[in-house]
Amino acid sequence: MQQILIYCKHGCNVMHTSVRTGAWVVGLVGALVAVTLVSATIGPVAIGVRSVADIALAALFGGTAGAPEGHRTIVVSIRLPRIVLGAIVGFALATAGTVMQGFFRNPMADPSIVGVSAGAATGAVATIVAPVAIPVALPVAAFAGALVAAFGVYALASEGGRTPVGTLLLAGVAVQTFLGAVVSFMLVSSGRDLREAVYWLMGHLQHSTWTEVGVAAAVVVPGFLGLLVYARDLNVLLLGEEDAGSLGIEVERSKRLLLAVSSLLTAAAVAVAGVIGFVGLVVPHIMRLLVGPDHRILLPTSALAGAAFLVATDTVARSGPAELPVGIVTAAVGAPFFLYLLRNREVRTP
Repeated sequence: MQQILIYCKHGCNVMHTSVRTGAWVVGLVGALVAVTLVSATIGPVAIGVRSVADIALAALFGGTAGAPEGHRTIVVSIRLPRIVLGAIVGFALATAGTVMQGFFRNPMADPSIVGVSAGAATGAVATIVAPVAIPVALPVAAFAGALVAAFGVYALASEGGRTPVGTLLLAGVAVQTFLGAVVSFMLVSSGRDLREAVYWLMGHLQHSTWTEVGVAAAVVVPGFLGLLVYARDLNVLLLGEEDAGSLGIEVERSKRLLLAVSSLLTAAAVAVAGVIGFVGLVVPHIMRLLVGPDHRILLPTSALAGAAFLVATDTVARSGPAELPVGIVTAAVGAPFFLYLLRNREVRTP
C-alpha cells in the first residue's frame, strides 16, 4: 500500500509539472509568434500584420501570398532571417543563463561567466583588426575563441578529476579579465577597423541570413534538448554536490555536460550576434519568480521568454531614425530592471 501511495504521489507530481510546463510553453510560444509578426511589420516599408502572416505561411507551407512581390522579398529575405536569428540567440542565451545560475547556485551568474564571451570577442576582434587578412570567417573565429576560452577555464579549474565550482568561478573571472585586456590592447593598437570591432562588441543582428539561422539552430536545438534531459540533475545539484551524489547523481559527469553544452550554446549565440548582455542574466530571474526554481519548467520557459525578449528589443533597436546595436537596448532595459529586483530583494539564490 505504501509503495502504491508513493507511486501515485510521484505520478501526480510529474503530471502536475507536465501540465504547468505545457501551459507556460503554449502561452510563451503565442507571445513569441505575436512579437515576431509585429516585428516583421516594422521598417522603412510598412507592411500589415495580415500580409506578414500570409507571406510567412506561404513561405512555410508553399503556395502564393496575396501580398506584392516586393513585400514578400522584404519579409522573407530581410526581416524574417533577422527576427528568427534573434529568437535563436535569445533562446540560447536565456537557456545558458538558467543553467549557469543553477550550476553555480549564484543569482549573478550569466552565460559569459566562464569566459565564453571574452573568448569570442578575442577571436572576432583579432580577425577584424589583424594587419593581414585571416582566411577564417569572423563567426568561425569567434566560435573557436569562445570554446577555447571555456575549455581553458575548465582545464585550469580541474584537478584530480574534480572541478570545484568555486575554483571554476574564480578561473572564469581571471580568464575574462585577461582576455578583456587583450581585446582592449588590440582595439587601441589597431589604428583601423575600430568602428567595426566596437559595433560587433555591442551585439548586433544586422545583415542576418538564413544560412546563419540554419547554422545557429543546428547547434542550439540539440544542445537545448540535451540540457532539458539533465534538468532533474540540475535540480538535485542545487542541494549541494555531496547530497546530489548520495541521491545517485554522477556529479562530475553532470557538471561537465552542463558546462560544456551551456558554453556551446553561448558560443553559437555570440559567434553570430556579438556580445549581447543581460538576456541570460535577467530573463531567468523573471521566469524564476513566475514559475519557481524547478528547472524542468524553468528551462523551457526561460528559453522561450529569452527568444521573445531579444526579438522585441531588436525591434526597438531598429525602429529609430538610426539603427542601434541590440546590445545597447538589452542593457538599457535589463540593467534598470535588475537593479529594481535587487532593490526589492527579489534576486535570490536558486
